[in-house]
Formats: sequence, structure tokens, C-alpha cells
Amino acid sequence: MSRGQDVGDPPRDAPPYEEAVTTPGQKTADTRTGAAAGYRPRGTLRVLVELRRQWRRRRTQLVFALIALLPIVLVASFEIGGQDPARSAVTYADLAVTSGPNFVVFTLYLAGSLLLPVVVALFFGDAVASEASWSSLKYLLAIPVPRLRLLRQKAVTAALLSLLALGLLPAVALLAGVIWYGAGDATSPAGDAVPFGRSVIMLAVAVGYTVVQLAWVGALALWLSVTVDAPLGAVGGAALASVLSQILDQITALGSFRDLLPTHHAWAWIDLFATDADVTGMADGLLVSLVYALVFSVLAAYRFSRKDITT
Repeated sequence: MSRGQDVGDPPRDAPPYEEAVTTPGQKTADTRTGAAAGYRPRGTLRVLVELRRQWRRRRTQLVFALIALLPIVLVASFEIGGQDPARSAVTYADLAVTSGPNFVVFTLYLAGSLLLPVVVALFFGDAVASEASWSSLKYLLAIPVPRLRLLRQKAVTAALLSLLALGLLPAVALLAGVIWYGAGDATSPAGDAVPFGRSVIMLAVAVGYTVVQLAWVGALALWLSVTVDAPLGAVGGAALASVLSQILDQITALGSFRDLLPTHHAWAWIDLFATDADVTGMADGLLVSLVYALVFSVLAAYRFSRKDITT
């Protein structure tokens, strides 16, 4: 024992922890964490593995098939229904058949009220609740996959699927619109016209805005997914919240309180197709949506880190 060292203290040249003694062929364990040798939390539940797993589900394939089919159904509806010559008002539905970009604008405007929020809510709401309903959540945690990592990987997978779905709809709509209605200018009911090349760029910006603006729906669905064990409850709750917000937004008596609703600026991207584009509404919409998304994401992480997994 060296000078200045008390009895019972480990030697100063001792390792910071004692390695377990093993026999040949036996894996060593880290006595600090109890983990087996070679275990890396970052290697569990990789995004590509989870993405392939979700893609093989019939639910995912059906959603993407319906999204790809929607523009074709709209084109067929316009061809069957035709135009009413007695109508004098010009709406987005009337302009949809004048050019490919106008058809995309109408498709996004039509789907933005219900279809797109439901798609996002489906992927995020089903993320954890489906594992709980299948009684496989406890086995994932027993692998072991750290809870917050499991939640993050599920959220990233849901975000990638949502991004792909929200990008597929305007892509198919633009292709169908150009084939049936030509590559003309994007015009608004007010008479503003945007050339085809610039309108495609504006459409890409509009899709990007829609993706970020719907982040609050995904975060809310994720929070509900870790709160309930039924996927239908998580998906339906988030979709219902979006519909309720849209209904409240129609009540003008609420005044400036409507600015706090997450769907108040959902269609602010339409201002991009005006001659003098104003992005103030888009900036407000992004700020409100990201605040809601941050709050619901924190609630989801807090809830899941403390949830008693019994199913």
C-alpha cells in the first residue's frame, strides 16, 4: 500500500471496473451496465429494417395505392361530369382542367382537408400502438431496445412513409394533369398566372410546406399511440383533432384566437401562385405547427419513458 492510500481502496493502477471472468467461448459482460459483450444500443431496430417491415404490411401498400389512384379518379370524374356552361364563378375546381399545375393545386387543396391528415395520423398513430395491440412491444423492449430509441426509430419510419406518401400524390397528379390538360400556366381565381416552370417549383415548395405543417398531426398521433393500446384510437383521435380544428377555424366569432389553431394556415401555400407572393401566412403556419409538434413530441417521449408495458 502506497503512502496516502487508505486501507480498502483499490490500487491506483487498477482498471475503472472489473471485467467478468469467463471460460473460453463464453461472452463477457460489462459489469457497469449488465449488457453482454458486443451489445450496442445504436445497432438495435435500424430504420431500414423497420421501414422494410412497415412497407411489407398490406395497410401501407393499400394507402400508397389509393394515393396513386386518386388523381386518376379525379381526371375520370372531370371527364364524366364535364363543365356547366351556366356557371359564372371561377373556382379551383373550374381551373383544374385548364393545365397540369392547376390540376395539382386542386388535388392538394382537395386532399389537404382530410386525406393527408389521415395518412399522416395513420403512420404515426399506428407506430407504437400496433406493437402493443399485437403484444410484441414488450418483446422489442426485452431485446433490449432502449425506449426512447424505439420511439425515435418508429417516428423516423413514420415520417419517411408520410413524406413519401405526401410526395407521391402531387407527382402522380402532375403527370396525369400534364398528359390530360397540358403544361400550361398555373392560374388563380383572381386571374394571376404563373409560368409552368416556376409553377412546378412553387408546387414543390407547397408540398414541403404541407409536410412540415402536418407535423403537428404526426406528433399528436405519436403521443396518442404511446398512450393507448388501440391503433384505431390513436389514428382516429389525431384525425378528429384535425377536423375539429378546421371546424373551429370557420367560426369567425373566435377572432384572432383562430390564429392559434394548427389548421388556420393549412392552405397558406396557395398564396405562392399569386403575382406578388406573400409568405407571411406560411411563416405563421410553420411556427404554430412546429410549436404544437414540439409539445406533443415531448409529451410522447415523457409518457413512453414511464409507461408500464403490460400487454
